[in-house]
Formats: sequence, C-alpha cells, structure tokens
Amino acid sequence: MRIQGLLLGIALGILSGTLSRGQSEGWPVLRHYDEQHLDRIALPLGGIGTGTVSLGGRGNLQDWEIMNRPAKGYDPGPGIQKTAPFFALYVKTGEKKVTKILEGPAPLFTYEGSSGAVATNHGWPRFRHASFDAAYPFGQVHLWDTAVPLRVTIRAFNPMIPGDPDNSGIPIAVFHIVLENTSSEEAEASVCYSMQNFIGEDGRFGMSVGNQNRFREDTGFRGIFLYSKGVDPGAEQWGTLAMTTTAGDVSYRTHWKPWRWGTSLLDFWDDFSADGRLEDRPPMMDKKPMASLAAAVTIPPGESRTLDFYLTWDFPNRKAWSDSMLLNYYSVKYEDAWDVIRKTLPVLPQLEKKTERFVETFCRSDLPEEVKEAALFNTSTLRTQTCFRISDGNFYAWEGCNDRSGCCFGSCTHVWNYEQATGFLYGSLARNRRKIEFGLATEKNGMMNFRVKLPPGKSKEYGHAAADGQMGAIIKMYRDWQLSGDDHFLKDLYSQVKNALRFAWLPGSWDADRDGVMEGVQHNTMDVEYFGPNPQMEIWYLGALRAVEEMARHTGDGAFADTCHALFLEGSRWTDENLFNGEYYIHKIRVPADSAKIEPGLIVGMGSREISRPEYQLGKGCLVDQLVGQYAAHVTGLGYLVDAGHVQKTLESIMKYNYRQDEFDRFNCFRSYAMGHEAGLVMASYPYGRPENPFPYFTEMMTGFEYTAAVGMLYEGQEKNGLQCIRNIRNRYDGEKRSPFDEAECGHHYGRAMASWAAVLALTGFHYSGVTKEMAFNSGEGTWFWSNGSAWGDIHISSVAKGKKAVIRVMQGSLALKKMILNGYGAKTFRLKTIAAGDSLEIIVKPDN
Repeated sequence: MRIQGLLLGIALGILSGTLSRGQSEGWPVLRHYDEQHLDRIALPLGGIGTGTVSLGGRGNLQDWEIMNRPAKGYDPGPGIQKTAPFFALYVKTGEKKVTKILEGPAPLFTYEGSSGAVATNHGWPRFRHASFDAAYPFGQVHLWDTAVPLRVTIRAFNPMIPGDPDNSGIPIAVFHIVLENTSSEEAEASVCYSMQNFIGEDGRFGMSVGNQNRFREDTGFRGIFLYSKGVDPGAEQWGTLAMTTTAGDVSYRTHWKPWRWGTSLLDFWDDFSADGRLEDRPPMMDKKPMASLAAAVTIPPGESRTLDFYLTWDFPNRKAWSDSMLLNYYSVKYEDAWDVIRKTLPVLPQLEKKTERFVETFCRSDLPEEVKEAALFNTSTLRTQTCFRISDGNFYAWEGCNDRSGCCFGSCTHVWNYEQATGFLYGSLARNRRKIEFGLATEKNGMMNFRVKLPPGKSKEYGHAAADGQMGAIIKMYRDWQLSGDDHFLKDLYSQVKNALRFAWLPGSWDADRDGVMEGVQHNTMDVEYFGPNPQMEIWYLGALRAVEEMARHTGDGAFADTCHALFLEGSRWTDENLFNGEYYIHKIRVPADSAKIEPGLIVGMGSREISRPEYQLGKGCLVDQLVGQYAAHVTGLGYLVDAGHVQKTLESIMKYNYRQDEFDRFNCFRSYAMGHEAGLVMASYPYGRPENPFPYFTEMMTGFEYTAAVGMLYEGQEKNGLQCIRNIRNRYDGEKRSPFDEAECGHHYGRAMASWAAVLALTGFHYSGVTKEMAFNSGEGTWFWSNGSAWGDIHISSVAKGKKAVIRVMQGSLALKKMILNGYGAKTFRLKTIAAGDSLEIIVKPDN
C-alpha cells in the first residue's frame, strides 16, 4: 500500500533531513576494509544492555541477538531461500530499471550446501563490489556496480557517548542509506527493508505464535509495528519490534503471500521490481508474517539523497543466570519498541552529533592506529549480550558469549579486573560494579564471591573466592574513587573493602602469617588453584595493599594504613628476593601442611585432584601476565609494586620466551586463537623445565592477556615490542579471518579484551584524580584524548618560549582541576577551576629544572 501524502511527506523529509544532500557525511573512519577483508565483519548495533544485531561487511544484517541471549548465526527468515532481514534497492533512469539487494558478493564458503548455496538471501541480484569503513560505533558499507546508476552507502550506528550510559543504552539501530546518482539522468529510487516477525524465537528456544504486523504513522515518522498476541508475555522471547522511516513517500506490506515453494519471494520480487512500490497482501494464517517498508526518492544527476530507517526493539524479560525472571533496565524506560523510536527520534540528531564528536576526538588523537583500533573496537563488547543491566540499574556481565548462551556467569572478578574501558568511559557503571562486589557479594568475614548469583538477593550464594579477583576489585575500587572524587562512594564501601583485604589474613587464607606474601591456596583466572607464592597473585596483592593504604589514610584510618604499608614493603622485598630468577618472576609451589585448615571457599574444585600432589601449576614458567598487578598499579597511579628494573627485565623476557612469529611449528594442547602465519604471545613458556601438567591454558594465545603484557611494555618505554604485540592481535582480527569486533577467549566478545583501553593510558601517561583535582600526561607534543568516566575531551601539548603549553578541551561533562602535571617535565598548580563542556583551559607548565 502506498501512502501519498506528498506535501506532508516533502515537509517531513526536509525537516528530518531525509531528502537533504549528503546527510551524515563526514563520519570518521579509523579502519578501511577492502573486498578481501569483509567476510567475517560483524559490527554490533545496539545499546549497552540491549543486545545487538550486527552489520556484516557486505551490507547484510546478521546475528540477531536482541532477545536476551547470544545468537551467533541466527538470521531469522523463512524458506529454503533463507530470506533473512534485508535492504533492497530499486532504481530507474530513463527506461532502464535495476533491482538488487543492498549487499556485496556472498562469501565463497556459503556457495555449497545440501540444497545449494547457504548464504542468506542467496537468490537475489547483488552488487559486484563492496568495502567497509569503521570507527566504532560507526559502520559504513560502500556498494558499487557498473550495472547500477547509483553508488550506495549504508551508514549504521547506535549512539555511544562516554559518561552517558543511558543514552548509550538505547535499543536502536540507525541506518542512513545514502544514494549517489552517478549517471547523467534523473533517478527514481526506492529502498525497501524487509524482515520476518520472529517474536517468540531467539535462535535456540521458543516458538512464534499469533504474531501480527501493523502499519502506523506518528509525528515525523511511520512504519510497521511487529508484536505478538500468542507468545507468553512472561517469556524471554516475548517483546516488540518496530521498523520505521522518516521518509514521506512510503509504501508497505504487513504480510507476504504464504511460503509455498518460491511463490512468496517471487510475488515480492515482481511487485517491488516493477516500480519500487509495494502493494499489501491480505493477512494470512502465518505465525511469523513478513513485513516490508519502502521509501521512494527522486535524485537529480550528480546529486545524493539519504533515506533513514530505524530498527527498534523491546524484549523486557531476561533470565541470564538467575533462577527467576529479571526485567531489563532499558525496558523500564519504554512502553514498547514504538515508544523507543517515538522518544529517541527527536533527540537522535543531537545523540549522533555527540557520538561523532567522541569518535572524531578519539581518532584525531596522535596515537598509533593499532592502539586506537584495539581500544575503540573492543568497546563494542559493552553492547553485546556479554553485558546487561536489570531494572534496578545494576550492571552485570558474563565473561563472554557462546554461540547461543552466555559463557561463565557472575560478572567474574578475575576476568573483568583486566579491562579498563568501563571505568574510563562509563564511570557510573564501574562504580555500580564495585557496589555489587563489595556491597552485595562480600561476606561479613571479607570473602568476596567472585561470581555473583542472581537475583540480587542471592548474590552471596556462590560461596567461593578468587585471590586475583578479590585483590583486583580492591584496586579498581581505588581507581573508581580517584576518577570520580566521590568520598561518599568510598565511605559507603570502605568497611567492606577493608574486610576484603583482611580476609587474606584469616587462618588458612592467602596470607595467614601476615608477611605480605600470598602462600595459601589461590584460585585464579586460570580456573585452577595455585599453591604457594607466585607473581600473578602476589603482585595483585601488593597493589591491593597500596590501594587500601591510600584509601585508609584518606578516611582517617591511619593505623590500618600503616599496617598495609608495612606489609607492602615486606612483601615487595620478599618477592624480588625470592621469586625473581634474574629474568622473570616464577612460582614456588608449596603444598599446604594441613588441607583441613584451608579457609572454606578457597578451593573451587576445577583444579588439582590431590592437594598433596597439585596439578595445573605455573611452576618455573614465564607467564605472559605475571605483571598484571603492576599493570593495574600503573593505570591507577599506585607506582611500582616491585623493583622497576625487574619489571623491565621481565617484560623483555616475556617477549624473548613467549613471542611466536607463527604457529606452524608450535604444539597447542587446548584451544587455538591463532593459526598459521599469525603471531602472538603464548600464555606461558618454560625455558627451564615444565611441570608434567601445567595450568590448562599454558599453550594458548588470548588477547586480553597479550594486551596486559603489551601495555606493560608501553609503560616501561618498550614501545616497539608493545606496539608489535597489539598489531599482531589486530592483524588476527582483520575481517577476513575473524570479526574486528569480536575478540574471543572463553566465548565471543570477551570482557578481558577491553584491557586494550589501557594502551591509551600508557602512551598518553594520563591520570586524573577527582580527589586532589590533578591531571597528568606525558610531556610529548601532540593531541591526546582523555576520559575519566564522567567527562572527556582532548589536550594539545606544544612547546613555547617559557616551557610547554597545554590546552585542555572538555567535550562532555565538566572537569575540576587545580594542578597539571607533565610527567618527567614539570607541574603547574593554580586556583581550582571547573571547565564546562565546550570550554577549554590553557596552562603553561615550566620545566622543573
């Protein structure tokens, strides 16, 4: 059916920009992917906690993961024709008509199946050429073909604004379809979006029944509302969808003909390819009716027009790892999917502008390209089904995602301690995580459940502690307090932070003799228990002692601060004297004298079967992330935890012993995340002898651990090695072999990979304290991005006659400042100033000498 409100349509089109020239031109581009590097691209479109649908490298939509669970490979659509959701183009110039799906060539591996090709929408004519540009969350698919008089760009994004998790958590995918007339004749064009109403199904469970589609018009937009009268409203798979446009000249179908042989698709093809318009079909007894929405436009020769489409959704019920149903946070704000677009559309131009400003500012920074790519592209994990928020606003996460389920429940502390993106981009979410860890998941005796059960009333029921998870959470508590300057936040949680540290001193716990050394049974991120002192847990512990020392002094708890300081000094000295072998730090295996006296909750049961003869130990191996505690200390400004020279030598040894140029000659007994010609850092090497059965992952390569080592190298001035390690990772995720937006470990979109953000901190030297109102950067000239979780902007440093000039710009939020430090150069103290968004401050810093 065609809606011919021409004058109204033109007016609305002009107001919305639908008919304007070159809308959304100028999006930043960080990485270009040519035709050989498209097959594995899947850019997640969706907000924090909303789930996503992914934009494929050729223009396809894939991995429909909006129904509260992962759904890799789930492309809903009927028939042997595999009619998954798609955009199609009709164009007429003179007497010539062309109709094609808005996709580039299908991957060769989809050509063969039991009934022919297995590519989605395989029977459609498609563009001969495609390329992809990305600067997350912006994705742009470029399509061109000598047989088509238009060059097409699909520009897709979802708002992403640091410091604003709510406006970065909208369940919407925005599509700007840019049509450039490359011919010498006027072009009549139409773009159509089609999808099946699959409510009730999520790629694994459920069944659609009683689904219905209805065309609706609203102020400034129109489209099709997809809902269900048959699916249980209490099911995870129940919800609503809306496919809408701001275009004025619209036609639509709320139903297609029944799916018998090729009749339904043929009928659609004949209808749309005739004139680019759609005629509706009568409702059928179809559990999952198809819906199509087409928008038409006339394009003068040599000019461009943009048609805007929006996909919104609301699937309110989430089970996650809970034994009862939970309500999604985003669903509290909206009545249904139609309400999402109604409330979002008026503010969307502003949200797009803010998103563009953030990405432009970040991409303009004088950082190496591989660092910017690793940091920015991995933030996509926050928007996938790895992460979610429930109705009380609490932020939870799996470790990663299996193809059709979450992987490893409970916001696992020993995994999420590595990542830094959340704290520096969305500080309120990071502080919320600390409130869960210390406020909900920590027992009175200080034992922190490293996996949090749901619903919230069952947070403490897991019953196990992880040494690295607990110590790392303490360091992150310090980080989030420093970045925010929120003393109330510290005051509310300090007693539990203190208890969490003191738990290490209980009889049978990690440091029962209180000598600053973790000798006890230490469950850790290798999913086993280590027995005896080792660098991974010990340096986390040293960092926690330093963090609590600082927090204790600030709260007036001087005696406890002195205790922490003394233990830190003793433990640090012992570690250097006893664990450093001249090249790196080693693990000294010590079997507990009496296993009956081990503090309850320290043995999870995934490790050694015999405590007297422990398996799965590190031993004398060179561990890739043995300095993870030092990494965290550098990020948070806690200083060196062990001898600086030993740190530098250890990182050189990791490069010497753990680096592999390719995988052709190396045996791996477990999972493979690198193959063939791919280079990287192996988890552990054994230049001086290997235990019979080391920890499970010792032969693997995993990006989060590699980033930890690489960032350590950057902090120590070993930039060549550090950048090479980061470059190697991103070369593995190049679009041809793997998606650039899905760094896997134990699951897709793995949380630990967001350790990549710390490379930005290492190279810029950025620190900010909201407590002392001090900001620090390295003194090198250039323009550098900064963010503290609530505000962000950039700083330009240049040389002037009197020293160094630093111009700080605030793009979002506000920044309180009274001291600027240029590391290794000088500092300037001044009266407290608050820099508002859009303002800047110029500071001249003189050299110390």
